[in-house]
Amino acid sequence: MTPNEPSISRRAAVGACLAAVVAPLLPSTSRADEVQQQRVDAAISRALEYLAQEQTPDGSWRLDGYGEDTSGTSLAVMSFLAAGHVPDEGPYGVQITRGIRWVCAHQESNGMLVHHRSHGPMYSHGISTLMLAESLGMVGEHDAPVVRRALERGIMLILDAQAVRKEARHAGGWRYQVDSRDSDLSVTGWQALSLRAAKDAGCDVPAEAIDRAIQYVKNCSVRDNRGFGYEPGHGQTPVLTGTGITCLEVCGEHRAEESIGGADWLLANPLRYDSNYFFYGVYYTGIGMSKLGGHYAERTQERLRELLLPAQQADGCWEPKHGSEHGAGRVYATSLAVLALTVEYRYLPIYQR
Repeated sequence: MTPNEPSISRRAAVGACLAAVVAPLLPSTSRADEVQQQRVDAAISRALEYLAQEQTPDGSWRLDGYGEDTSGTSLAVMSFLAAGHVPDEGPYGVQITRGIRWVCAHQESNGMLVHHRSHGPMYSHGISTLMLAESLGMVGEHDAPVVRRALERGIMLILDAQAVRKEARHAGGWRYQVDSRDSDLSVTGWQALSLRAAKDAGCDVPAEAIDRAIQYVKNCSVRDNRGFGYEPGHGQTPVLTGTGITCLEVCGEHRAEESIGGADWLLANPLRYDSNYFFYGVYYTGIGMSKLGGHYAERTQERLRELLLPAQQADGCWEPKHGSEHGAGRVYATSLAVLALTVEYRYLPIYQR
């Protein structure tokens, strides 16, 4: 199975119908485009082989500086899903299912999805909750009730954390801890995506919660809508600008002036391989600019391919070079690289326009 070929029994029929409808509408591609796409497909295939080999016997994936980790496991699982693979089927079905089950088994009594405590457990929780929302419609009948229950408990914790009383400038967002009284855009991004993905999966997510998250994200836009910063009043960065655009687009605030202004700034100030949190950035800039479409999507996709394809290691992985991500390691970097390169496949629900 190629990375952009869905598993047969659950997706073939839908894929065939979509192909019949969409194919006549697509522009013809040049030979150069086809060769480039083949390079992308091959890179994704090698990366998935690497990730499959890195899974531990208990079903988890390890982050170098943290050990077995729910966020690392969730990023790896989403990588397989984003490339068209599903639980219980195909060459990676077993790995996907084992990873999902491991995450569910490590949910704490309060609903927190985290294995090793750190200064920011809400990062791990948001990433893992998003994975459960994305995988809920793909798991088998045996796992579906367990995944749904874990997702619902995870969403309740996110809603409780948002409801903590905060100053006006921090209202609607999230920070490192459940009871944090401030917020930042980086942590908020994962929680906002989780809420929207869970709502799309049929969970009870109040519209007000998403609206409040949207307002916080907008508050992080810098003056004249020239990108997004870490908190309201902070300067913009490419990574956080991608985060802000993605949040607004995914949460239903399409082509907001903050997003368009941020996208224009991002084209003029693109992500670099030596940027702080580069791999975090390829994920968010890839999704956000793709959702805006047009030249924003085309130029960003081209840029990410130029950065990622030459940097892939011989064994299929990507390795963080900047100190900001060095401790997270290869599984983290490889998963985010795959998630960035597979945006145009549209297999993950959150990637769909």
